Amino acid sequence: MEQEFELIAKTFMGLEAVLAKELTELGANNIQIGRRMVSFTGDKEMMYRANFQLHTAIRILKPIAHFKARSADDMYEEVKKIDWSLYIEKGKTFSVDSVVYSDEFRNSRFVTYKVKDAIVDQFREKTGDRPNISVTNPDIRLNIHVAEDKATLSLDSSGESLHRRGYRQESVEAPLNEVLAAGMIMMTGWKGECDFIDPMCGSGTLPIEAALIARNMAPGLFRKEFAFEKWNDFDADLFEKIYNDDTKERAFSHHIFGYDIDMKAVNTARMNVRAAGLTKDITISHQDFKDFTKPAERSIIVTNPPYGERISTPNLLATYKMMGERLKHAFGGNDAWILSYREECFDQIGLKPSIKIPVYNGSLECEFRKYSMFEGKMRIFREEGGIVKTEEEKRAMAEKHRFKKEREFKKRFEEEEENEAGDIRSFKFHSFEKNYKGEMRHEERDRKYSKSNRKPWEKKDDKRPKEYKKNNKSPRDLKESKGKRNYEKKGRRFENED
Repeated sequence: MEQEFELIAKTFMGLEAVLAKELTELGANNIQIGRRMVSFTGDKEMMYRANFQLHTAIRILKPIAHFKARSADDMYEEVKKIDWSLYIEKGKTFSVDSVVYSDEFRNSRFVTYKVKDAIVDQFREKTGDRPNISVTNPDIRLNIHVAEDKATLSLDSSGESLHRRGYRQESVEAPLNEVLAAGMIMMTGWKGECDFIDPMCGSGTLPIEAALIARNMAPGLFRKEFAFEKWNDFDADLFEKIYNDDTKERAFSHHIFGYDIDMKAVNTARMNVRAAGLTKDITISHQDFKDFTKPAERSIIVTNPPYGERISTPNLLATYKMMGERLKHAFGGNDAWILSYREECFDQIGLKPSIKIPVYNGSLECEFRKYSMFEGKMRIFREEGGIVKTEEEKRAMAEKHRFKKEREFKKRFEEEEENEAGDIRSFKFHSFEKNYKGEMRHEERDRKYSKSNRKPWEKKDDKRPKEYKKNNKSPRDLKESKGKRNYEKKGRRFENED
């Protein structure tokens, strides 16, 4: 029997418990929940299965060294102690990804360069040759995590982030991350016992992830490759056995429905469903939520409606009010789960949630709320034995410090509403990001100069260079436009990070 080793599964904030449950069901040992990660132990087969079968993991890391580094020299020396010939063969390329939370190492790129230098210098001293570095498609991916003076250096067994399943052919604006979508569904406890509905499905992520969960299909089926396939100890026969093992898959006798008001989103979702081979389980239709009627079969709704951060709607609050009205009058006897960002939006739904779960969508601290819908009045529903909130939900809601104390939903919403003269179409919610104060300064500056019909950068004694006057642009705008042209001229393109 192969010896077990330490492994780390990375995930989003708020999904750690869901990931730990997945690992338990997978048969992992020594499971420990951390911040945005779950550590565990397993053998090579467990590592392969974790990459291939986990729905809520972003990447799987295999630590090869833990050490303390209080300076750049310490970092260099500790990395150089490792025998890198065990991991990087001659002719292979590598890359280093750094995550740093430290007062000593404030720049992650600096840490990356130190690790690279130590590895390259070791090869140069031992063999006279140095391995090449490839950022786009390396043979070996390394990850260095630094928390103050504690460092963990790992092999990245996943490569491209695991949320990139491989079935998404196209996407709409601000698509929901696949890992987050799977985590949301797993939080509801749904495994295919009834119909599943997403009335605002966008590119179809929630319906597709729901079908994978209902059928217990591995999300790695659509992936082209994993990083561990390039390792020198890769066991192709073992991975082929895992890949072709469908003994755990199950039948799904119900159906999944996705709706959207945008025909482009409908066509995109249909394309993605076809690419995943799930057209028998999922039906995507063009329909506005306001026309939603009560389903014939028992169903669950899980949805991620717009909340104005990256997708705008003509009247955001009215949309949420309409959602509450439709749920109350056309979804009695069923449960609805809604992910959103603003307290004001939830207030417009006008229904009391049975549970609120904090979860992050990117950098946004959102809430995933469950609404247990019932027919008639609550008093009569309870007298007849109906349960609005389970004991587990009551205990969870009673926990303290489940959310940030000052989320400032209402305060900032009112400020924006006042600044924009109540026009919700131009409403942009400022999250806690570094550019928040800067954006507010620019808005204040614009208001200051608006009465005089002058541009904010214009002065009475305009001494700007001629090219600025000619284009009537600020120096910053002209610099950015020039930079973009030069960037495109080099044949490069912008790419999103994992």
